Amino acid sequence: MSDKRLEIRWHGRGGQGAKTACMLLADAAFAAGKYVQGFPEYGPERMGAPITAYNRISDERCSVHSYIYNPDYVVVVDETLLSSVDVTHGLKEDGAVVINSAKPVSELRPYLHGYEGEVYTIDARKISEECLGAYFPNTPMLAAVVEVSKVLDPDRFVQDMEASFQHKFATKPQVIEGNMRCLEESMKEVRAQ
Repeated sequence: MSDKRLEIRWHGRGGQGAKTACMLLADAAFAAGKYVQGFPEYGPERMGAPITAYNRISDERCSVHSYIYNPDYVVVVDETLLSSVDVTHGLKEDGAVVINSAKPVSELRPYLHGYEGEVYTIDARKISEECLGAYFPNTPMLAAVVEVSKVLDPDRFVQDMEASFQHKFATKPQVIEGNMRCLEESMKEVRAQ
């Protein structure tokens, strides 16, 4: 974490949960004693439209309140954005991009505008369908960026997320169990290529 501050930019489409994952990461980092910012940027607000969200996580108070132009990590929740959005713009070479894709990185690199840093992939569709019975990419992508960035202690992160899910889904224990399996599987499955 350069300057004791880590910055993450999320790229997704409306309705995929990128904003929710961004806010969950902010909550988990706050619970771990970090200073946090989590906020979305919208274009035309409609289902399926590209959205961007941001996290700033620091060990020290941060007085910067702007969009993130040079992130340490980029999370791509929907790989179809690679052909229309320069997701790696400003991404630090010593950071990484985490892409929701079952494809090998060799097929994705041509869309990364010459970015030569680390590229991680995770098949969020497969994991979420196996664990949740439907396609919700935000939970796997949240776990993947925590695992890749090491911004939070993984065990503490899992505990904090379980508490958050128990609060949010108190009347739906099956949703809690599925999301917890989804987090744990995603942390194991995310890989660099």
